[in-house]
Amino acid sequence: MANTTSAKKATRKIAARTEVNKSRRSRVRGFIRKVEEAIASGDQALAQAALKAAQPELMRAATKGVLHANTASRKVSRLASRVKALSA
Repeated sequence: MANTTSAKKATRKIAARTEVNKSRRSRVRGFIRKVEEAIASGDQALAQAALKAAQPELMRAATKGVLHANTASRKVSRLASRVKALSA
């Protein structure tokens, strides 16, 4: 248990940041899920639109520190290649 005033404040700040980060992570997962579902349905136009919406969300999560920049880039790259493969 935190004893000092500053430690108590730090605990409150951490709890608040955790809530924000959980919300952002959940939002990103939702966007990724939409792309996955569009890929599974085989509709390239829908998948392309979902990817276009998901990409800035992933990059925003990276800039906010929710995801590592390389992780976000990797996810975008892999989703993009799977969407592109639908046309073949």
